[in-house]
Amino acid sequence: MSHQLKDDELHGKQGEHDAPGGGWQSVQATETHFLREKVPFKGNSLMLKINQPDGGFECPSCAWPNPKKPGPLEFCENGAKAVAWEATAARTTPEFFAQHSVSELLAWSDHALEKQGRLTHPLRYNPTTDKYDPIDWETAYREIGERIQTYDPTRVELYTSGRTSNEAAFLWQLYGRMIGTHNFPDCSNMCHETTTVALPQSIGVGKATTVLEDFEHADCIFLFGQNAGTNSPRMMGLLHEARLRGAEVITFNPLRERALVKFANPQTPKDMLTNHGVPISSQYHQLRIGGDIAAIQGICKYLIATDDNARDNGGKRVIDHDFIHMHTDGFEAFAEHCRQLPWERIERHSGLTRAAISEAAEAWIRAERVICCWGMGITQHMRGGDNIHQILNLLLMGGHIGRRGAGACPVRGHSNVQGDRTVGIFHKSGEAFLSKLDELFGIECRREHGHDVALCCEAILRDEVDAFLGMGGNFFRAIADQARVCAHVEKIPLTVQIATKLNRSHLIHGQAAYLLPALARTEKDVQAGVEQTITIEDGMCNVQGSKGALEPASQHLRSEIAIVAGLARATLAPNPKVDWAWLAEDYARIRDKIEASQPETFYDFNQRLAADGVFHLDIAARDRVWNTDSGKAHFLFPQDHLTEDESEPGDAHFQLLSIRGHDQYNTTIYSYDDRYRDIYGTRMVLMMNPRDIEKHGFEAGNKVTLSALSDDGIERTVSGFKIIAYDLPENCLGAYYPEVNDLIPVANRDTGSNTLAAKSIPVNVTLMSTEQIEADTGLLATG
Repeated sequence: MSHQLKDDELHGKQGEHDAPGGGWQSVQATETHFLREKVPFKGNSLMLKINQPDGGFECPSCAWPNPKKPGPLEFCENGAKAVAWEATAARTTPEFFAQHSVSELLAWSDHALEKQGRLTHPLRYNPTTDKYDPIDWETAYREIGERIQTYDPTRVELYTSGRTSNEAAFLWQLYGRMIGTHNFPDCSNMCHETTTVALPQSIGVGKATTVLEDFEHADCIFLFGQNAGTNSPRMMGLLHEARLRGAEVITFNPLRERALVKFANPQTPKDMLTNHGVPISSQYHQLRIGGDIAAIQGICKYLIATDDNARDNGGKRVIDHDFIHMHTDGFEAFAEHCRQLPWERIERHSGLTRAAISEAAEAWIRAERVICCWGMGITQHMRGGDNIHQILNLLLMGGHIGRRGAGACPVRGHSNVQGDRTVGIFHKSGEAFLSKLDELFGIECRREHGHDVALCCEAILRDEVDAFLGMGGNFFRAIADQARVCAHVEKIPLTVQIATKLNRSHLIHGQAAYLLPALARTEKDVQAGVEQTITIEDGMCNVQGSKGALEPASQHLRSEIAIVAGLARATLAPNPKVDWAWLAEDYARIRDKIEASQPETFYDFNQRLAADGVFHLDIAARDRVWNTDSGKAHFLFPQDHLTEDESEPGDAHFQLLSIRGHDQYNTTIYSYDDRYRDIYGTRMVLMMNPRDIEKHGFEAGNKVTLSALSDDGIERTVSGFKIIAYDLPENCLGAYYPEVNDLIPVANRDTGSNTLAAKSIPVNVTLMSTEQIEADTGLLATG
């Protein structure tokens, strides 16, 4: 790094003497958040019930699975933050909305909006006063239903958040299909849709082939584009244990993330006594943004060359040719492609040296059992699907699918983003599922494909949406091209948001707008006098029961399931095969319908749930059954990558990586601090390599404007970001989302899945003028 900087001036260096991830700082952060939300006793008591069998509730944060025998404190810092955020003592009442107009609230920060607490009453937008007024539930249902009846169903969008339960999601998609829509944008379209599309092309299934116990037997764990310490902290416990027993952890990430360097497990007495932690990554490779394909194919090239040499000289082969011959096709074409790749181009595109790539390959050779994990640093690229295919190629070369201690492990985000898709939230549902729905409910589902998130945004831009109904989430803050899309929302005749707390999407509304408050995951859900159990599916295909523990934040709240049933009764003509009120009285009845619609997936749903509180869905690839057209797993690769001059990395512009802060979950901002990166009190920072700062004539502390580079001729800029010197590759930048979402053209997405390319945004950086800085400071002061 630049000789002009002292070590303590370089953010993200994570040297030997820096505090580890986790440890006492994690415990302190947990208690701090409970105190901030004024629930220190209630919050701590809740943590004894989170992720516990026999009546506990599932964490509303990430999708990391629970062990078969959870410990008494089966939670992480981020789970505690999510619970504190839900269990807060603060309330956003009708009196609050009487005091503040929507226009005024739009100037508030994301943190300030959600900080107001839990929504307590159903609300309707009043265009005369520019405020939300309270409304009774039945009137809200009736008015929404009457409006939807008048719209072309192909112009109705039903959005789903990943925190929605299986039962609510199934009813939500049934409601939509009975309306006649096929538009089901959901949060997976923004993050892991790439996995859902690309993984079946390789191995026939779009889900993890690993279970939690595999991590106990793995010899080597590769992490690609996944910051477990912030995004799925309970994963860190398994990585911690793996390193203690001698397994290797090989990390590929442009940023040097604190917990992946060193981690102190808060549930390990030795770590807490010393607070020193355990080194997690045995190798840490800071590749350039977008360099994953080159890096992985470089590893494969080394393995193939080593195997070729062993073949020619009678040595021990390193590639599992028996597995490849029996279970795969396409290997020879892939191997020849890798043989022909020049190392010079691999190094230039990956940003890594041949020696570093070879070192990672040697770890693969030493291992009998390899797990590959990946996150949105892999999926949110223009070539996200190609990224995933290369990861699978690396696994298939060693026969690391369908073997204990090995496999593919996509690390999903929201706690039920995977389950929502499994039960039917999909704009491209197949004939088998749709025909079952037709038969069960006496309807005729629309067969043509509908809208995902990107296509929904494009429809809004064309003013072709009549109604947008959101089941949770913060759609209009999370999307790409936010300013452009949101400018058209006021033309939408109807927007409806089902939510627990106020967020920016509730202020970006249509001509008629309703805000419907729902129960949170942590709260008791009583229907017909009986406490109900919902289910979620975690990231490793376990379906888990969940039962809330708190009294509802308001007597006016309703469950998501009850809200869907109320909307359906008000919208749809009576159907003898769908008794919405009856379904909403007992969620086991909904699970019976889920089983009937997918009997091979959800056989004996209620019985298996009652027996153990959790069961694992069958994943064919774990048994080396490949549900592909050929009946085999496929080696897939982009033949044009690393061969076209236009894909050359260079100095013409920067690549911007959008990232999540440590006190953040998706668009929810718990605080303005990011202690894992030593950034406090602000999110308006631009992380830049010190050599780039010097080369481009900047100084640390400069305020700058970021301008996106795109082919559509539309100007996209964001301003007010302060440069900080950061340990990341040259020509690579980092900044927080959703603050930089305006820079992402909605057209910039993976071609196979339509997932937005939020992890590789081409931008230019320019200094702000004194006048611009003064204007920006004034806006911040008033906001």
